[in-house]
Amino acid sequence: MQKKYFFYRNPLFKVYARVENNKVRMGTSGLASSIAGRFVSGMLEIFEGTKPSKVEADRLIYSTWMPPVPSKAFDRLVTSQMSAMRGRFVPEQLTISITEDCPNKCIHCALPDTRNKAKLSPEVVRSVIDQAQELGTTLIIFDGGEPLVYEGLEELITYVDQSKAIPGLFTSGVGLTKERAASLKDAGLYMLSVSLDSSTEAGHDHMRGRPGVFREAMSAIRNGLDAGLLVNMYVVLSPLNIRELDDFYSLAKKAGVHELSFFEIVPTGRWLDHEDEILSAEDLQRFDDFVAKVADMEGPRVFPIPHMVKCFGCFAGRKWLHITPEGDILPCACMPLPYGNVHKESLRSVWNRLYKDPVFTAGPCLMRDTSFRQSKLGLEK
Repeated sequence: MQKKYFFYRNPLFKVYARVENNKVRMGTSGLASSIAGRFVSGMLEIFEGTKPSKVEADRLIYSTWMPPVPSKAFDRLVTSQMSAMRGRFVPEQLTISITEDCPNKCIHCALPDTRNKAKLSPEVVRSVIDQAQELGTTLIIFDGGEPLVYEGLEELITYVDQSKAIPGLFTSGVGLTKERAASLKDAGLYMLSVSLDSSTEAGHDHMRGRPGVFREAMSAIRNGLDAGLLVNMYVVLSPLNIRELDDFYSLAKKAGVHELSFFEIVPTGRWLDHEDEILSAEDLQRFDDFVAKVADMEGPRVFPIPHMVKCFGCFAGRKWLHITPEGDILPCACMPLPYGNVHKESLRSVWNRLYKDPVFTAGPCLMRDTSFRQSKLGLEK
């Protein structure tokens, strides 16, 4: 009998997945399945027929961005989805920029250029983790700057209660040696996400503003995989790399990563100087065609974040929350609109105020709206 991975179950209704030919097949059972199944049909469609990141004997890793199935953390994610259906939103994904220190000079960096090189103390980060988990967060990502330069990173990763949330790491790969990858694995790191801006060394190093960073990124991916980490290759799509989609996929397949994620570039931070360099309708169609093509190809799972945003609306102020190195609480890492500061106010009080702001309608990305950037943020570039 095929293994069933239960997404949800109670005495009357169950939702489960099976994996056939490396594709997820969803099913329901129970006395109430004919009625309750209608309410989860949208969720079933998201997973049905798609490729998982990894299949293990006792659990399904559908995506590096989600807790494994089954797990207590995944049960919490299901609960948050149900709450959202009732209009009560939870910051499911929290990114914490623990430090502004970074050896790179990325031309698309979302962080403002400051001279104080701010960072959050371990005590503050632990407090934020506690508060986020109490709110219902199920994915806590340590970000920067470059988080690998933060002293005490492993202790923060270990501090995450994995019965509530999974810890992830966004990195350029700088300094991720075999020994450091093993240390992160021992600390309990669940997901390692390594950023690539081009499938070529010259292109990536240009975007990152420093020679050698492409080789460091590829080395980090190898070392992460060797350490037994779940590894995601993260690509920010722009007009500069949109024609490299097939090359990114080939590179990810050859490297053996579990997932290849694509995010559409946003006019924010340093990229405001390149405001006109956003994806055209032709570029987006090229991406749509690519995603459809690779769905049945051998290789890593592709996570098309632009498609998720198009389907469900922007997650800022609905499912995402971001903390800056100064402690500011933002709707997402791309929107420099502070609603409070962790040094002055609880995360819960800020979140309750933030998600109720009528500006967040789960519509298109607000940062792509010039009038919003000018009127709400005062960004004139």
